[in-house]
Amino acid sequence: MNRRKAIGGIILTGIGSALAFSGYKWHDWHKQPDIHWLEQHKDLVSALAETVIPETPDSPGAKTAGVGEYIVLMIRDCTERMSANKFIDGLKELDDYTRSKYKQAYPACTAAQQKEILSRFEEQGKPFKGIIGKAQNRYLGKSFFTTLRELTVSGYCSSEAGATKGLAYLYIPGAYHGCMTMTPGQKGWATK
Repeated sequence: MNRRKAIGGIILTGIGSALAFSGYKWHDWHKQPDIHWLEQHKDLVSALAETVIPETPDSPGAKTAGVGEYIVLMIRDCTERMSANKFIDGLKELDDYTRSKYKQAYPACTAAQQKEILSRFEEQGKPFKGIIGKAQNRYLGKSFFTTLRELTVSGYCSSEAGATKGLAYLYIPGAYHGCMTMTPGQKGWATK
């Protein structure tokens, strides 16, 4: 066989395979998200959120704050289709990995096993650094772990238990003081 024809055939096969795979991934990311599966696995989402923000003697954990329900709600109602599909696919992959490695579901694993599983998916989902990472997040969406971490933190900080018991909460507007003396050189308040 002619060497040029063989090399050309290899190159065409590689390009065809890459196009077929990218077309499959594009279709996979833009399909209708499997929200029904996500809602059936709220306990898995709650256990993952609890691993990210665990309960301490001083503050409640993410599970107590109801972050699992918040994450499901945000994925269902407020997340774009590609990111929702990536999150649900990552959740399914984590569930399969946990069941194959530890022969049990993620909530039944020990705390050390849960941390090991989550650190594996954190390493797997790290974006590239610099401009390439920004382009990756913009055009390909955020990874499963990045979405999980961001929604866990925002859900915890916006929950009543997280805001009042886990964080220092200052009630606004507070008490009314009609006349306050200002020291010389003090700037005016930014709020009205």
